[in-house]
Amino acid sequence: MTALIYIAAALAEIGGCFAFWAWLKLGKSIWWLAPGVLSLVLFAYLLTLVPSDAAGRAYAAYGGVYIVASLVWLWAMEGVRPDRWDIAGAMLCLIGAAVILFGPRSV
Repeated sequence: MTALIYIAAALAEIGGCFAFWAWLKLGKSIWWLAPGVLSLVLFAYLLTLVPSDAAGRAYAAYGGVYIVASLVWLWAMEGVRPDRWDIAGAMLCLIGAAVILFGPRSV
């Protein structure tokens, strides 16, 4: 369930941020900001659903998922295929996220 929450949060964050990008960098209407803000609110809410006793740990682990989702967005939405360095870096980030999220904790 945690993975699904992180994936949904990443899509919401990227979509929200892209709305601002589209407005400021691509000359889209200011009305792009309305769904963008809603998407960012959804992103913040979704991260509160992650089963973690520390917000910072949940956010840190999310970072790896966000990086992978950003590269998927790069390819799917912008037509730029990630290179081997993008993929290697993303895999390192996912490994780090897994260590943060699932590593044994001393009580």
